[in-house]
Parts: sequence; structure tokens; C-alpha cells
Amino acid sequence: MSASRAPTAAGSASPASTPWARSAASGTAAAGRAMSSRRTMTAKNTLGSFRCRPKLQCKSGFIQDALGNCIDINECLSISPSCPVGHTCINTEGSYTCQKNVPNCGRGYHLNEEGTRCVDVDECAPPAEPCGPGHLCMNSAGSFRCECKAGFYFDGISRTCVDINECRRYSGRLCSHKCENTLGSFHCSCSAGFRLAPDGRSCEDVNECTSSPCSQECANVYGSFQCYCRRGFQLSDVDGVTCEDIDECALPTGGHICSYRCINFPGSFQCSCPPTGYKLAPNGRNCQDIDECVTGIHNCSINETCFNIQGGFRCLAFECPENYRRSADTRCERLPCHENQECHRLPLRITYYHLSFPTNIQVPAVVFRMGPSSSVPGDSMQLAITGGNDEGFFTTRKVNPHSGVVALAKPVPEPRDLLLTVKMDLYRHGTVSSFVAKLFIFVSAEL
Repeated sequence: MSASRAPTAAGSASPASTPWARSAASGTAAAGRAMSSRRTMTAKNTLGSFRCRPKLQCKSGFIQDALGNCIDINECLSISPSCPVGHTCINTEGSYTCQKNVPNCGRGYHLNEEGTRCVDVDECAPPAEPCGPGHLCMNSAGSFRCECKAGFYFDGISRTCVDINECRRYSGRLCSHKCENTLGSFHCSCSAGFRLAPDGRSCEDVNECTSSPCSQECANVYGSFQCYCRRGFQLSDVDGVTCEDIDECALPTGGHICSYRCINFPGSFQCSCPPTGYKLAPNGRNCQDIDECVTGIHNCSINETCFNIQGGFRCLAFECPENYRRSADTRCERLPCHENQECHRLPLRITYYHLSFPTNIQVPAVVFRMGPSSSVPGDSMQLAITGGNDEGFFTTRKVNPHSGVVALAKPVPEPRDLLLTVKMDLYRHGTVSSFVAKLFIFVSAEL
């Protein structure tokens, strides 16, 4: 026999939810929910049933759940965009905010005035000079490039045009003597006794005697000069250019106050000069050389050159030897050798020089300097006397790898004429070239 089901009114609980149909646990849970519901909801009776309504009304920006709790609305998840273009929506409690999007521009770019996009920075725009003053700056997207002037290079680290130190980069190849770096270029200079040649790089000998550095007589030598004194004077040991008077008559060697001969008289003296080639100076003491070449009292032919020496003159003439041609008044150049091997051993150049000094010149004395007109790194030379030095008056000495001198090693006791042949062998780049200097040396009598 089955039990009959009691009728239920609309809105009431079903038989399954009746108190006598629930377990004890179900009844406890239901009681808890009913208590929570009573705290947040209020019941309203309806015909045949009831409805639960929230006690609280949520503010704008919140929504109530089934239990009447106010839950924040995330407006940023709305289908329709909450913020304008270029902004980001950020949810807040009960509302939201719009934050403007700021692009992160990389190096070489910056924001435009509207702050909406990155645009290129023109690093070359005046007054900026990123490459350095005077250099051309070329702008490019996100960067720039430099076109440096001659004498400069672009340094990738500093991103500027940097001066090229030509003296260091091309050491020994720009200037024959000294190289000084300048901004964008370089400048060559020469050692003492030399001056810069017209090419701006080579150095040529300076004739210091034209500026009268000596107090009396001056003889130019390669790269320097030598001072000499007239009779009755001697070169100062202090500066080497000043001539100091000698009291000839008081010298224990028999010298006198006169330049040539001092004849003593009680209370006075008288000077005399050699019978030929000299005349007594207006001061009555010194003997002056007669320049027969200037006065015209010589007997040189039209084909000869008159060369004045102390106390006389010499008639000089020279002809270039076979296989040579004259290139200047005193210079002979070797003709092309072609296949003649014997010719290749001949000197490239023969140059004639004239020197004159008295027998009482102080020794040792440098009388001639020889070397190439310009030198290059690695040059080496040898200097030797190959003729005219049978009595050993002269010697050679090397000054540096590319220069040497001829010096008077011992006095010439009496006036005489000498022809000295000096040979220079220049070793350059594995080859040797020879040059010869013919020195006509006229030693005159002392006064």
C-alpha cells in the first residue's frame, strides 16, 4: 500500500526539501544559508509564495551577486572600449581610469609634439656639430654619418672626426729631418744648419756665412760653418765665432804685433809685408791680401778661371773625363751606361771644390763636409780619401749614418797646392752609388 503525496502550493518547498525528508546534515547547512540570507536579504510575500530582495543597494560601478554582495565591475572588460584610442584602460575600485600610451623611443628618435609616435632626431641640425667644426654631417634614420676633411678620420667610439697624426702613421717617410703634426696636416722642419727645401719635405744646407755669424772669416760646410780669423787674431775658445787679437810681438814663439814681420825700434815698431801678393793695411800693422782676380792683375787665359788665394792667385780650368758631361760650372755627371758594366762602376757625379787656408790654421780643423742632399731611413755611407793624401795631412770622419767630414789632421808646414780626391759610397735600398769630390786646396803662407 503506497502513501499518498500531499499537495504543494506554488513557491513552497518540494517534498524532497521538507524538513522530515532531509538528513540532519542537510538541515544544518540549510539553516546556515537561511541565516546568511536573512543578514543580506529581505523577504517579501507574494501570492502563494515569497521573494528575497537585497537589503543594500550597490553604488555605481558595482553589481550584486545572488547573495546580495556588491562586486566591482571591471569596465575594462567591456565589449565597447572604455578609453579613447592611444590610451590604456586601468580598472579601479568602483570605476576605471584611462592612461595615455607613451611610446618608448630608441636611440636616435624622440616623441613628436603630440606624443603619439617616435620621429627621427636630426643630429646634424645647427648649431650642433657632432662631427666637429668644419666637417660635413649627414643625417640618417636614427643616426648620422660624418664626411671628414682631409687629414682627419672618423672615430667610431667618439663618433667624431679625429686628426690623423701623419708623423706617427708615416714615421720617417714624410720629412727628411723632423716632422711636426698639425691639425689636419703636418709640418716638416730641419735640423740646425739646414732649411726646408721648396718641396716642403727635404732639407738643404744653409750657407750660414751669408748672415755673417763669424766675427771675421766664415767658411760654409755641409750643415754648419767654420769661423776663421785674420792674421793677428785667434778664434775664441768660449763661443767659437769671435776672433781675439793676438799680440804678435809679445808671443814667445817669435810673433809680433805686426801680421807678417815686426821690426822693433826703440819706442816704436814697423810692420812689413811679403814682397808680392800683399799690401800693408791702412792701420800700418796688418798685411792685406791682394785679390789679383778682382783687380785684374793676373795672367789667366780666357778659358781659365782666376781663383784668389792668400798672397796670390791660381788659374783654374777643368774638363770632364770620358763618359761624363758638364752639368754645372764645377760639376760633371756620368753619361748613361747602357750595357757597359765597366761604366756602372764609375761615380755618378764628380764635383770640383776650391779651398784655401794658411799654413798656421789650427788643427784638427774640419775643412769639408760631404753627404747626400737628402737622406731616407736606412741610408748608410762610407767616406774615403782616394788620392792626393800621400803625406797624410787629411783624414775622414763619419758624423752620422749619412754624413762625414774631411779634416786637416796635421799642419801643412809650407805653402803648397794640393788636389784631394774624396769618394763617398752611398748604400740605399740594397744598392751602392758613388760620388767624387775633387778638392783643390791652396795652402798659403802665414802672415
